[in-house]
Amino acid sequence: MQLVVARIGRAHGIKGEVTVEVRTDEPELRLAPGAVLATDPASAGPLTIATGRVHSGRLLLRFEGVADRTAAEALRNTLLIAEIDPEELPEGEDEYYDHQLIDLDVVTEDGTEVGRITEISHLPSQDLFIVERPDGSEVMIPFVEEIVTGIDLEEQKAVIAPPPGLIDDRAEIASAREQSGEGREESGEES
Repeated sequence: MQLVVARIGRAHGIKGEVTVEVRTDEPELRLAPGAVLATDPASAGPLTIATGRVHSGRLLLRFEGVADRTAAEALRNTLLIAEIDPEELPEGEDEYYDHQLIDLDVVTEDGTEVGRITEISHLPSQDLFIVERPDGSEVMIPFVEEIVTGIDLEEQKAVIAPPPGLIDDRAEIASAREQSGEGREESGEES
């Protein structure tokens, strides 16, 4: 099974190094020197990692056969793809590969059906489940512990505790004024 582990960014320096946008929780395993990665587009690879280092908080890689800035710049926006065993699981207890989460049924804690995960969107701040509702519409659910309370791969479901308004349009609007009784005068009621 193939897993996108990074996207090549700009060339760095004149010796063929490139910045990479890491898309794996295990860069030390997937992007280590000696790793051979397929590419998208396929015509750019396969690429073998020669060296890797962190510079100013960014991972820099150099590939075998890419010796100068021109060759490195030609790789920009190329996706790096690792071949993994489909049975392999991430090291962390609460970590999942995208392929394990796609097609899971999403239900609320009381068992109400929400839909099915069709895509995982990886944003800088958090990941989002893109969930297709039974009516064909989509809803985005942040993949954070406070909302996604459980993942059961055996039962093929994700359990969520959505805050009001996340999966429906019935958001609760809390007003301190109404709770204290000050809102009565404005609504035309006498005290």
